[in-house]
Formats: sequence, structure tokens, C-alpha cells
Amino acid sequence: MSVAIRDFKALRKLVKSGAPEGAPKVKLALLGDSATQFLAQAIQGVGIARGLDIDVWEADFDQVERQLLDGTSEYHALGANLTVIFKATHKLLHGFNKLAPSARKTFARDTMADLERLTAAAKSGGGRVIVCNFPEEDDAIFGQFSAKTPEAFIHQLRHLNVLLQELAVRDAGIFVCDLSGIQNTIGRVRFWDAAIYTNTEMVLSLDALPLAAEAIVKIAEALRGTFKKCVICDLDNTLWGGVIGDDGIENIQIGQLGIGKAFSALQQWVKKLRERGIIVCVCSKNTDSVAREPFEKHPDMVLRLGDVAVFVANWENKADNIRKIQRILNIGFDSMVFLDDNPFERNLVRKELPSVTVPEMPDDPALWLDFLSAENLFETASHSEADAGRTEQYQVEAARVALQESFTNEDDYLRSLEMVSEAKPFDGFSAPRVAQLSQRSNQFNLRTVRYTEDDIKRIMSSADYVTRSFTLRDKFGDNGLICAIIAEKREKHLFIDTWFMSCRVLKRGMEAFTLNTIVELARASGYETVAGEYLPTAKNEMVRDHYSQLGFVWTDGLWLLHVPAYTPMNTRIEPA
Repeated sequence: MSVAIRDFKALRKLVKSGAPEGAPKVKLALLGDSATQFLAQAIQGVGIARGLDIDVWEADFDQVERQLLDGTSEYHALGANLTVIFKATHKLLHGFNKLAPSARKTFARDTMADLERLTAAAKSGGGRVIVCNFPEEDDAIFGQFSAKTPEAFIHQLRHLNVLLQELAVRDAGIFVCDLSGIQNTIGRVRFWDAAIYTNTEMVLSLDALPLAAEAIVKIAEALRGTFKKCVICDLDNTLWGGVIGDDGIENIQIGQLGIGKAFSALQQWVKKLRERGIIVCVCSKNTDSVAREPFEKHPDMVLRLGDVAVFVANWENKADNIRKIQRILNIGFDSMVFLDDNPFERNLVRKELPSVTVPEMPDDPALWLDFLSAENLFETASHSEADAGRTEQYQVEAARVALQESFTNEDDYLRSLEMVSEAKPFDGFSAPRVAQLSQRSNQFNLRTVRYTEDDIKRIMSSADYVTRSFTLRDKFGDNGLICAIIAEKREKHLFIDTWFMSCRVLKRGMEAFTLNTIVELARASGYETVAGEYLPTAKNEMVRDHYSQLGFVWTDGLWLLHVPAYTPMNTRIEPA
């Protein structure tokens, strides 16, 4: 996001211009106990800047409880995709001050109980819920002793924020907008304007409004499956100081001396991203063997070759090399972030690949980590232990690509992979991964329905659905769970409610293997027809003709396949 879009006046101008035609729509409900009109405008403006059409319904002033707890309210008739609950610290302090000292000791737990009732009511509408946490406000009654006494407001407020985090951990449908973190970043003086609050009941300053709105919109994007999956790093003067080819391995700047600390800190940040499941790639103008040497031999390197999914070092231009990385990873360019110290290279990539995010790095490497942390480029709506293995999966994929290039016949290549797939109903082990994939899958996703883990568990226990998850392994390794289907038992046919698949396994026969399985399920349930539906989005154009290519016929608004006449399709995949 550009600096200008973090200006509230610029956001208001965007709102007046309107969202671009065809922008994905999000219906968002905003409920607060303080003035929220400007926040609503900022959310709409940030949405437009990031390619979303966010329709904000704003509850009347201080009507949070009435709207959420009254099942006949306007809120419950709205059917919002996303609900934002925005309660002000200053209102909490006002209520806290009215309590007897003995009652103040349980203020955080009592307030959390109220928030749990509100979030449960919001979730009953079917959408996800964002709860804004509470920026710090210390009345300084106890001074530094507040850390030792639960009667201090700041003591209870910090406890409340921890309880809110714990609620979000327990409930997959609840997300936290970290207003307290924004306050820490810009400082309380910029975050809060006492004069504005006194006259307008608005608790966010004009400086804080765009940042709060950006945080909310980024959560909305992540819930829609729009987020960054890959960081691509330059090497010389980016991951280390100096030029490896000129200075030699002994003289590059890295480690805990001088400016080397900044480069080591950046590497540590990238490594933590890799551990979280972000794909780490290298794109460097260098001789390959020379570029790899620090990863293999330098004692102060934090990143090692095992952390890098795709390593590209040559003398071609970086835009073409990023295209090569994209072909191997098979993810969208808009899922990529490119880090490079050189303004020329940054501008080249921006021009050639405008969908790639290219942060404008400060000139001083000492400022990089704070800058990148503040940009919050890698928002996510889910995380699982399986994410940690993503690097290894893409390293194996790079090996598959290299093997494929050695074959002239595709069937021979597929046969050589020795592929095996296990298809089985969703269970307690696969449910979290299926839910995560439903949030992340955009390209090969026929209807792009997003499910939480609770949703998946409900479907698993329902007699109205049949489910299958698919794994795929070959001689290179195990891809893990890469495909899932949810089929609804309707009166006339078995309806494919959900069919999504990892793009890593495209063109290996999984589409045919999956359809064979679906038809078997239809036969077992006594259906003569399988029905499918394609709902277009900005990202799933690749599967527009999916059903027609598999032999389905367009009939009365659905794609239909006649089960008795179906002949199983040949694949080079063996069932487990």
C-alpha cells in the first residue's frame, strides 16, 4: 500500500470515486460503542485501494449489544460476510471507574464474558468476526505498582487483551485486529487525539484511522484467500552486505559486527517466515556456485540452502527469473513479495510484473526490519503444523520440473513418477488441513466456498454429505493432502459442493483420478447423475471449462454427468 493511501483524506477521495467495476464484494458490519463513521469510510477506501468493493453497514452509535443480542435486529437481517466489533478503551475505563475496588479485580474476566456473548451472537449469523483489541490507556493511579495489583486498570486491560487472544485461538471464526500493536508502532500521541474525542466521540486519530482500516481489510483479504505465499530475495547487499563475487566469502558483511547485524536480522525474519509456511526463494544476478557458497560455508549465515525452495542465480534479468520461479511454484504473481536493495531491479520488476509486491526498501539496511514489520505483508487467516513442510514440498517440485524437461513424452514422464493417491473421508486429522486449503485455494476451486474447521466438522457429521480428501506421493516424496471434495446428497443428483486442488499437482492426472472417485461415490449412494457448478472469481478462470473437458453436459443451469454411461478415465495414479 502506498503512503498516500495511509492518508485519511486520500481514502475519502477514493470512496467518492467508487470501487472498480467487477471488484469482489464484501458485506461488512461495523458495530462500535464510539463514533465509527470515519472508520467506516477508511475501511471502504482501503478496500478500493486493494481491489475490493466493501459494503459497510454501520450500526447506530453505541448499539453493539442491542444489534447483536436481539435476533430481530437490522444486523441479523443483514447477512454480513464479516462483522467488526469495535469497543473503545476509554469506555472500558469509564465503566471500570464506577466499580467498587473489589469488583475491579475481575474486570478483565467479566468483560471477556460479555465479549464472548457478543461474538457468539455475531457468529450465529454465519459470518466471521473481527474483534478489535484494546489500545493501552493508563490512568496512572498506581504508577509502576500497577503490574503488581489487579485493582489497576492497566493491569486488567493487559489481561483482557490476553484473554481475547486466547478466545481467538479457541475459536477459528474469530480474529483479532491489533489496535494495541498499531498504537505501539505510531505512539499514543499520534494514535489518540483528546480534542477530537471530546468533540466527536471518535477514539482513533486521523493518523490511526487508515492503519486500523488497513489491518481490518487485510484480515478480510486473508479470509477471501488473498495473501502472500512467497518471498523472493536478492543476495548481494540484501541478505548480506557486499558482493560475494567481488569481495569473497570472508569479506561479506553478516553476523553480529557493525552493519552485519542488520543483514542477519533480515535473514532471521525470512527464516521465521519459512517456518510459518511462506515459500522462500532466491533470485540473484550471480554465478550459481558462487551465490550458493555462503549458504553452504559461512558460519554466520542464518539461512541455509534447506530453507530455500527455489534457488535461481544467473545473469538473466530478474523479471524473467521471477517468471521462472512462478512456473515452478505454480502460484499467482500477486502471491509474491520481492526484496531487493537495488532501485533499478525493484523498478524493473514493478514494470514487468505489476502484480508482484515490491516494497520500497529504505536506503539504510538498519531500517529494513522495522520497515518490513510495519508493512505486515504476510497476513494470514490460518496456520497449521503442515505449513512448516511447504519448503521441502517445493524443493521436490523443482526436482520434478527438472525431470519433466528431460522427457519428450508426457505419458512417459507421468509413468516415471510412480504416483500413488489415497482417497478417504475427512477425519480429525485431515479436517484442519481441508479447512485451511478451502481458505487458501483460489485458482483450482470450482465454487470458492470458504470453510472454517468447525464448518468441516459439521459437514463430516452430516448424513447429507459425502467427503473425500486426496493425498499424492511419488518417487520424489509425499505432497501431502492436495485435493478435497464435498458432495451434497440432493434429491436428483450428487452435487459437487466443493472441489479444490493444489496447483502443484496440475497436469498429473489428479483431475481424472478425483472424478473417478466421485462417480464411485455417486454409484454407491444410488445416484445416476453427478452435478457440478462453476462460480467465476477473479482467480479461478483456469477451471472455467473444467466440467466440459471432463464430459459434463450443461443442462438447466448445472453441469451434469450421467453415471451409468461413465467409463473410468485412465491415469498414471495408483490407489493406495
